[in-house]
Amino acid sequence: MANLSIKPLADRVIVKPAAAEEKTAGGIIIPDTAKEKPQKGTVVAAGPGKKDEPVTVKVGDTVLYGKYAGTEISVEGQDLLIMRESDILAIV
Repeated sequence: MANLSIKPLADRVIVKPAAAEEKTAGGIIIPDTAKEKPQKGTVVAAGPGKKDEPVTVKVGDTVLYGKYAGTEISVEGQDLLIMRESDILAIV
């Protein structure tokens, strides 16, 4: 995954979402139609930032982002999200 054919610009970041939970904490299996969109993922590419605001996340960081953050894209057969760094809530 290190050599993506796409490079984000400015303060954009590409995130690979974590897999959706298959079971609840109590062990109940969640059907596909009821699965929540993951809000956690791994940064796979980051742009250079804006003139006075460098990007603070780096490739490999695990991040939390808003529920409806980013735009879904498919690159090299993988489903990814591209979002502004400001849509990222925290590094975990």
